[in-house]
Amino acid sequence: MSEIEYVVLLDEEGREIGTAPKSSVHGTATALHLAFSCHVYNPRGETLVTRRALDKGTWPGVWSNSFCGHPRPAEPVLGAVHRRAEHELGITIRDVRLALPLFRYRAVDASGVVEHEVCPVYTAITDDEPELNPREVVEARWTDPADLGDALQAAPWAFSPWLVLQAEQLGLFTRQG
Repeated sequence: MSEIEYVVLLDEEGREIGTAPKSSVHGTATALHLAFSCHVYNPRGETLVTRRALDKGTWPGVWSNSFCGHPRPAEPVLGAVHRRAEHELGITIRDVRLALPLFRYRAVDASGVVEHEVCPVYTAITDDEPELNPREVVEARWTDPADLGDALQAAPWAFSPWLVLQAEQLGLFTRQG
C-alpha cells in the first residue's frame, strides 16, 4: 500500500494555510499550493530536459525542465529538491541556487487539469548521468541552453507551460533568429 503524499496549501499572498492530499489538488479546480522546479546543468554547461511520463496526471509526455516536485508538509524546500533529484533522475546535485524565488503560475492542460502553484525555481549542477524513474520521466536529454531557448520560442506548445515561462524569466530567449 502506498503512502499518501500531501502538499502545502497557500493563500493568495503565498502563506501556508494547510495541507491536502496531492491527488486532490490537481484537477479542474486546483487550489494554490507550494511546488518547486529545478534546472540541472552538467559541467559542460548543458541543461537537462526531461519528457514527463505518459501516465502523469498533468502534461503527460510533454518535455519540461529537469524535474519538479512538491515539498512535503514541514519539509524544507531545499530538502525536497535534493529528494526529487534522486527520486526522478537518480542524481546527486550540488551548487543548488535559488534563481526565481517568486515564480508563480496557473496553467490548464488539454484535459482541463489545472496547475496552480507558487513554484520557486532552482538551478543545480550534477556530475552524474541520469538514471530515469519511468514512473516520472520517459526520456531525458542534455542540451545547450541557447538551443533550448530557440526550441521553446519555435514550438512552445511542445513543452510544459511552466518551462516556457521560467525560460523566459531565466533569459534563455536571448538569441534573435
